[in-house]
Amino acid sequence: MLSPGLFIVIALCGGLGACLRYVLDAFIRRWLAAPLPWGTILVNLSGSFALGAVTGLAAQQLFSAQWLAAVGTGLLGGYTTFSTASFETVRLLQSGRIAASFANAVGTLVGAVLAAWLGFQVAGMF
Repeated sequence: MLSPGLFIVIALCGGLGACLRYVLDAFIRRWLAAPLPWGTILVNLSGSFALGAVTGLAAQQLFSAQWLAAVGTGLLGGYTTFSTASFETVRLLQSGRIAASFANAVGTLVGAVLAAWLGFQVAGMF
């Protein structure tokens, strides 16, 4: 059962994750003008790696279920963004950049799964 306190912590962590995503994405977009939305890609890859690592540590009982909910669901759920990645893929398609849209869609999906797997594997070393 979700306690009111844990609900508040998850919500606050989710807001913090969303703010971190916004700042990092804006920084990367300013720093790196590129044909692909690298800010969103890097956010999703790093978030997937982190979630894999956190889940791996929790699987070893190094963290509580509440901590996993706060960090995994809250912070990293707010940090990563499947919807923005999907929208950016559509935007690339609409602008006629078919190869870039394909690279963004497939690269994000495959990269995020590999990053999550790698994070889980790294956590298994502890």
